[in-house]
Amino acid sequence: MTFEHEPVRSPVKLKRVNIEGKRYYDNGSGSVYPSVTSVTGLHNLDAIKAWRKKVGEEAATKISTQASNRGTQVHKICEDYLNNEEKYTKGHMPSNVSIFNSMKNHLNHINNIRCQEMMLWSDYLKVSGTVDCVAEYNGRLSIIDFKTSRKRKYEMYCEHYFMQCAAYAVCFEEMFKRPISQLVLIIGVEEDESQVMIDHRDVHIPKFMLLREKYREKFNY
Repeated sequence: MTFEHEPVRSPVKLKRVNIEGKRYYDNGSGSVYPSVTSVTGLHNLDAIKAWRKKVGEEAATKISTQASNRGTQVHKICEDYLNNEEKYTKGHMPSNVSIFNSMKNHLNHINNIRCQEMMLWSDYLKVSGTVDCVAEYNGRLSIIDFKTSRKRKYEMYCEHYFMQCAAYAVCFEEMFKRPISQLVLIIGVEEDESQVMIDHRDVHIPKFMLLREKYREKFNY
């Protein structure tokens, strides 16, 4: 199929900067805000520390690196597919193409794409970040996030993903005056069927705001 695009242009030019190992965004006018994912990273911080201690630092680093690489590659295939690139799987590992193929049917519910991989900014939340995709999903304008996983996920363990998407929804509305309430996670699972989870922005934005305050207290940003 061919995907329609209705691109928006960002009114803000942002620059990624690294401060003490964490990602921030600078708008060039004196404001520096943490990334959305840096804030949501506080949600599972203790659990991740416990996991790394359990499996060992070397094994944890190896697993995390493999997961990051897999996610980056699958995301690239998804992006090229939605951009109507003819050879969207060229040069990718068969295992990653297989994960994408399991997601493809869900991707076909996307259309009228506003942006992919766009930097967003909010003075209200005092955060910034790069959204995977803003488009219509089953006819409703949505924040759409692509994830990969070694095994199927329970929705209760995706809270930080939904908080991330909720923050992007607020950023997009602030920048483009277009409200978005629907959040969509499309999760490609190794050697299993992909998953789709859908929720509402207002369920998760209060939780994100609490984390944002926690981040400010912890890092003074």
